[in-house]
Amino acid sequence: MTRMINSQTQSAGSRPPLVTRPLLLRFVSIIGASTSFYLLLSVVPLYAQASSGGHGNAAGLATGTLMLATVGGELATPWFAARFGYRLALVAGLVLLGAPALALTASGSTASITAVCVLRGLGFALTVVAGGAMTASLIPPERRGEGLALVGIVSGVPSLVALPLGVWLVAHVGYGPIGIAGAVAALAAIASVPGLPDREPTSGRSIGVLAGLRTAALLRPAVIFSATTLAAGIIVTFLPLAVPSASPGVVAGALFVQSAASTVARWGAGRYGDRHGPASLVLPGLAVSAAGTLLTSLTHSPVAVVVGVALFGVGFGLTQNATLTLMYARVPASGYGTVSALWNFAYDAGMGVGAVGFGVLAGRTGYALAFTLTAALMLTALAPAWRDRPTTGSRA
Repeated sequence: MTRMINSQTQSAGSRPPLVTRPLLLRFVSIIGASTSFYLLLSVVPLYAQASSGGHGNAAGLATGTLMLATVGGELATPWFAARFGYRLALVAGLVLLGAPALALTASGSTASITAVCVLRGLGFALTVVAGGAMTASLIPPERRGEGLALVGIVSGVPSLVALPLGVWLVAHVGYGPIGIAGAVAALAAIASVPGLPDREPTSGRSIGVLAGLRTAALLRPAVIFSATTLAAGIIVTFLPLAVPSASPGVVAGALFVQSAASTVARWGAGRYGDRHGPASLVLPGLAVSAAGTLLTSLTHSPVAVVVGVALFGVGFGLTQNATLTLMYARVPASGYGTVSALWNFAYDAGMGVGAVGFGVLAGRTGYALAFTLTAALMLTALAPAWRDRPTTGSRA
């Protein structure tokens, strides 16, 4: 018995440390970028809609422009980082994410807001792709699920606070101070970058972005994840507009609950995935997120809205961690940049397409039916999710 206990103790003690000094420094830039991004994510669409006099699809255009610019930047970031290094890419991203936010204090024109969204989208792309590949190299492979869950919590806490806080602050301080706060959060994080490793350790043949798109073992998880991000872009953009104006507290509370549920689910998924494999979480995550989106269609019921976005948050968090962990497990370290680009491409393309498409759809059907149709569209990803199950852990 004593030898068994000693053996177990030695085995537990042999686990590589998860939290290191470079990872702690990386957390600083994660918090800065996430705070800047989420503080303005729902605020800028409201600002665009108000500046346009409430006409047209200005809110959807703002989020769509932000996300589509991010998508373009994500596809180019692996090349940029390979040529100039991860530190320079991260600094450039924080500058582009922060500095343009100051322009919101000077002009509310559609052209100005669109330009801000484009620049901030490019900046966010640099921070998540270059930073994501760097982060993956700092996490031991045998603790990848748990490590990515911890990173998810670190990035999720700013979204948990900043997303509803931005909506609440609009009514109390206006748009200008929120733009300044978003700029400061990103720019201040630059001070942490010099202490980070410039490049991830690589081994094996590098995988390009186009090759990754042609690789089913990477493409399927990305497509599944994009089905959930479709609804994520819709909820953060249109929930403030879909819920009756007499219930502003419901929107702030619902966004808080969604972020909290997503953060907790990511952590649970990471710990479970390291022990039992992340593939078993993909289908439940997709189904729960679709159910939550469907329940959110009852926009005139505060209870339904809060419960709906909570369910969506749980499913979204499960799918986030499971798909990213699967993709990293299927490539060598030299492919981390490609995985980061593809996964974030799925994230932001889904959000951008969802925001723009939902705005057009809701204008014809109303918000309730548009949410219902979105849930049905999400379920089409069940086919690739089911097909991906036998390939768990296979290399790309």
